[in-house]
Formats: sequence, C-alpha cells, structure tokens
Amino acid sequence: MSARCRSIVLACVLICLLLLLAGRVLAELSAERVAQLYGPQAERLYREWQQQLLLLRHEPSDSVRLREVNQFFNKRIRFADDMEVWHQVDYWATPLETMSRAAGDCEDFTIAKYFTLRELGMAADKLRLTYVKARIGAAGSPVTQAHMVLAYYATPGSEPLILDNLIGTIRPASQRPDLTPVFSFNTESIWAAGSTSPNGSADRMTRWRQLLDKMHSEGFLP
Repeated sequence: MSARCRSIVLACVLICLLLLLAGRVLAELSAERVAQLYGPQAERLYREWQQQLLLLRHEPSDSVRLREVNQFFNKRIRFADDMEVWHQVDYWATPLETMSRAAGDCEDFTIAKYFTLRELGMAADKLRLTYVKARIGAAGSPVTQAHMVLAYYATPGSEPLILDNLIGTIRPASQRPDLTPVFSFNTESIWAAGSTSPNGSADRMTRWRQLLDKMHSEGFLP
C-alpha cells in the first residue's frame, strides 16, 4: 500500500472514531433498503431526512436542532388519524412507516422527532414523549382530547420546550396553557405529570416495546 493510500485509510478511520465518540453516527440503513421495505415515497423522504442530519450533525445549538427537526416533519408529514392511515384505532408508526405514507397522527410526529434528535446525538434525558390533554376551543372550554407532544428539557429541572405538530413554533410549556400533561416517557423511564423523578421503566409500555422491536427489524435501530 502506498503512503498516500495509507494516509487516506488513516484519515477515514480517524473520522469514524470521532463520529462514534461524538455519538453522531448517522443511521446505517441505506435508502435502497428503505425503498425495498416501503416504496419510493419513503425513500425520497428518507434521503431528505439523511440530508437534514448531515446539515445538523455538527450544529452545536440545541435550539437550532429542535427548530429544524420540528419544521422538517411539520412541513412534510400531513396530519391524519390512525383509522385513515393504518385502518386501526391506535397505531404507533416507526419513522420509516410515517415517511412511507407522508402522513400520521400526533404520536407519529412525536416519535419521528424524538428518534431524529436522538440520532443527532441529543441525550435521552433531555427528551420526553409527553401525553397531554389538549383543550379544544377558547380558554375555559371543558372539552379536551388526547394528544402527544415532544418536550425538551435543557436541564432536568428546567421548564420544557414543546414541539407540537399543531403549531409551527416551539414554545415553553408555560405558553401552552391549552395543554395539560398526563405522563411522559423516553427510552429509559416514565414520569407522572408533575414528577421530577422517574416513576418506572418505559419497558412496561407494550406499544413502546413493539415500536422499538419494529425499528430493530427495519434496521433503523442497531
């Protein structure tokens, strides 16, 4: 092997090591495999998603990553309930499944945003998928519906920022009086509303385990 080839190989190895240490290795799944699994629409959105990851991979600002990921899915995915998209009352789609239909409900938006930010290296303890009661109508309305948003915590005790498919802007929880938290979770734990300490493991949630199993079988998760 020539000196030039050795230099190129060494540089590639060093880059890979740096990416691993930074926790920012892009998803290994190829776009071609996505096309085999879910068709051309999923492949197109997946390629756009990969480009977004490349653009944000070295972005140091959490606020920029939150904004761009929130906008990425809010602009590309059409809201539709599970009966329309999956012909089921309640279905938790993987990010790839959501890309395949370019449609999903609040849970699907939240799941896709959560795993995208995790793929970008954001720590799990900063992110929680949060079930809320969303008020319908003006202030004081007694009508609510179940809804899911993604909450970002800069520190464990800080006020969370809310990423929501219903509105384009990311706002502090105090500026979302229409949302009443019920419980939240991530890949590690579950929190009851108002609790600062975990109340159990997320493994107890059957739908969450099933979702992770699907993502492993897709190759989206290692």
